Amino acid sequence: MSKALLGGVASLALVIAGANLIVAQDGAKPAAAEGQQYRAKQILGAKVNLDGNNSVGTVDDIVLDENGNVDYLIVANQEDKLVTVPWDAARFNVEKRIAVVSIPQQKFQQAPTYTVDHYPAFATPAYRTQVYKYYGLTPHQQRRAIRRGAVVVP
Repeated sequence: MSKALLGGVASLALVIAGANLIVAQDGAKPAAAEGQQYRAKQILGAKVNLDGNNSVGTVDDIVLDENGNVDYLIVANQEDKLVTVPWDAARFNVEKRIAVVSIPQQKFQQAPTYTVDHYPAFATPAYRTQVYKYYGLTPHQQRRAIRRGAVVVP
């Protein structure tokens, strides 16, 4: 198998397994796999609550990283501004179509916002680190590098 084909197969496997996101037609059952899986339409439009059931908006969009892994949820807040939330910061109740983000309401209200006319550069290392740190998390790529010993946490 050529390296290009092997790389394509590996990328496809990451999209299917790593993203934990299945986009399927109505009524279709997701394929059995390890871990929780979500279909895009189960997430898009879901209400976003903070701990304590404080509603702060809805999921407007999903951002994938360069490897096809879900990196962020884009939340439309109650002022119709957009807020980037790391995928790992949310827990989902698919039956109720609710995403819960563990962050105090005051801190969420102070999160950087933007509009559809001016999206941030999601993939830049500085933006990714800033957003993940805001939610008390470490970005995916850095976590993988830490596990491999390539990055030392200060």
